[in-house]
Amino acid sequence: MRGVPAGLFPAAYAASGHRAVRVALAAAVGFYLFRYGLDSPVAATYALFGAVSLGGLSRIPGTGRQRAAIMLRVLPVCWVLVVVGTCLSVRTWSAVAGMLAVGFALAFSAVGGPRPAGVTPGLQLLYILPSFPPYDPGSLDERLLGTTTGLVLLIATEALVFPEPSPTPYRERTARAARTAAHCARALAVPPYVLKAADRGAAEEAGRGLRSLMVPEAERPAGPGLRVRALAHTGLAARTLLNRLAWLTAPSRVQEREVAAVLCAAADLATATAQCLRAGTSLRGRYDELSSARAALSDLSAGTSGSRAGPPSGSTPALLRRHAAVLEIADAALAMGAAAERAVRGRHAEVEVAPERFWYASVPAPVLWWHRLRGHAGRRSVFFQNAVRIALALTAARLVAGIDTLPHGFWAMLATLSLTRTTLEATRHTIRLALTGTLAGALLTAGTLTLVGPHTTVYAALLPVWMLLAFTVGPVRGVGWAQGLFTVLVALVFAQLTPSTWQLAEVRMLDVLIGSTIGAVFGLLAWPSGAHDEMRRAAAELLRTAAEVVVATTSSVAGSAATIVPAAAPGQRSLRHAVVLAESAYAQYQSEPAPLTGAGRTYAASVDWQATLIAGHHTLWGSERLLAPPVTLLPAAAARAVGALGERMAGRMLLISAALDPGGDTPHTSIPRIDPVYPEFDAEPVSAPRQYYAVVEWLEALAADLTTIARGASPKAADGSDAHARSGDSGSRKPA
Repeated sequence: MRGVPAGLFPAAYAASGHRAVRVALAAAVGFYLFRYGLDSPVAATYALFGAVSLGGLSRIPGTGRQRAAIMLRVLPVCWVLVVVGTCLSVRTWSAVAGMLAVGFALAFSAVGGPRPAGVTPGLQLLYILPSFPPYDPGSLDERLLGTTTGLVLLIATEALVFPEPSPTPYRERTARAARTAAHCARALAVPPYVLKAADRGAAEEAGRGLRSLMVPEAERPAGPGLRVRALAHTGLAARTLLNRLAWLTAPSRVQEREVAAVLCAAADLATATAQCLRAGTSLRGRYDELSSARAALSDLSAGTSGSRAGPPSGSTPALLRRHAAVLEIADAALAMGAAAERAVRGRHAEVEVAPERFWYASVPAPVLWWHRLRGHAGRRSVFFQNAVRIALALTAARLVAGIDTLPHGFWAMLATLSLTRTTLEATRHTIRLALTGTLAGALLTAGTLTLVGPHTTVYAALLPVWMLLAFTVGPVRGVGWAQGLFTVLVALVFAQLTPSTWQLAEVRMLDVLIGSTIGAVFGLLAWPSGAHDEMRRAAAELLRTAAEVVVATTSSVAGSAATIVPAAAPGQRSLRHAVVLAESAYAQYQSEPAPLTGAGRTYAASVDWQATLIAGHHTLWGSERLLAPPVTLLPAAAARAVGALGERMAGRMLLISAALDPGGDTPHTSIPRIDPVYPEFDAEPVSAPRQYYAVVEWLEALAADLTTIARGASPKAADGSDAHARSGDSGSRKPA
């Protein structure tokens, strides 16, 4: 398999072989039942291709039972596609218009998450199949019967044949992370007020386990619904909490009672969060306890506790920074708990939340889908690009097939569907392999048809064996083998439906050539750089927008006495949109091969793209937290310091953005290294209030995020420890 180490071949063949048995069993039983049992070639064809479409062409993530559940849910969609395709196929213009509309709609449905994206190619095939001769709406009942039978058989084999162990659900992963956070928070609340190396390692490991790359695709919370969004929010908050706990520094003297109370309440809430995720229990009481403890510490830090006016007596910059860090821990724990209850209970959650952070909590499901679709309805969205590319390619293939009346034009469209890639380079490479494999398969097909002739019993005996071989070897060995084996497979099928000669192989070769050429043309015309340039562009735009939010936030916090600090920094909405587009580009980027040119390969390997997403999330969450009321105006010296730090941080973001931007003046330059330890962070102005240290903590963590964008040796803190190499949505911070 291309890109798979040789040592993984046995496992790859085993997984592919199990899948091949399921598909071959369903397809063969349905085909033979109708072809030889009920003498219905039309139903036999649709039974076979119904099973092949969702079982062979689609790549639905998850276990067999999970795939079976998805197939059962899309069964009505399959009926609609067969009906619409049959009705529109009678005229070329209606078939072409339908292909454009349906092709785009199906491809764009990938915005719904990995499962809709995985099932889309199979649904495309089920619409393509009835769009070609014979144009016979009178046979619609046979077509629906065959399609239903093939899919029902496939659902049964997926659920019953070679059952697979279920992976750990994301809710359970998050519950384990919450348990780990609870243990760390309790350890920090008692002497010596620091984590042991083993506890810190456990926190970091639990955080890494929530990263999308570590989670099976079927378990990733990527859908637009309320519960799925809330579960994703829970995972991000859990990673943030674990990161903050892992790098909380020890106090310079005895820890205050209020700090210990916050840490103990955070531990209790984290434990309640884990129970909520596992059993659905309420965490309202623990949430209120942490809110109260956080308010007490905030009052102490701000100097408004009791009769005090100003910072607490004997406070030091290190103490105030610890207060700020513990308050951030409390915020992360509160966000995790609130999101977890919405992930479990939906709109029946008891915990009240800020509408800015949980904007989706009161939005109806259709509106949430509309938000997702609208967010990707633009030329910068990779999902939109892919939908336009495949819709135009399929439409052109259908037009050519209709005008030139290609024999078996269905094969040309199938080639377009299966061979079109998101970059011209990848399309060219794929087509070369596909044509080579198809030529070899065509030669073997011609020889087989010539030797066997009209003896259909031979083809009937060979078909299930060849299906097992094709669906086992093809996915592992690559597109060349897949096309060659599939060429023989379709010949064995059609030779049992109508008398065939060696010329069937010639037709197959011609159709694949036409279909692959159309795919190459639209790969050139529609965003030929795929997600590589789009990832750079999206990351650059994300950091530019984040820099604007950093400046707006620090300027608001540093506002003069005559300035009313806004509840939200300008640009937060744009930053949310930029994060969405960057995440979709990153998802597509991971599925594409690396650039083949030397300079491109070096550049791509030097950037940690996920770190740009972490910086974007951290900027957004920190800005929302700092601008939440109540607002304390800063003294002049502290205001100037905050403004200067914000400007410097934004400048560093813009430097990296300029290096990433493919449309900039100096693209492909090396990413500037950012030192997370600035002397300014330790230069506190006299009588700086609590809010100053909260801003400093946020900016220092952002600096640590930026260090991970350019891969390489981790900069070292003064004590020799890694200052920034800890994965987390909120970045990492050095010991103060």
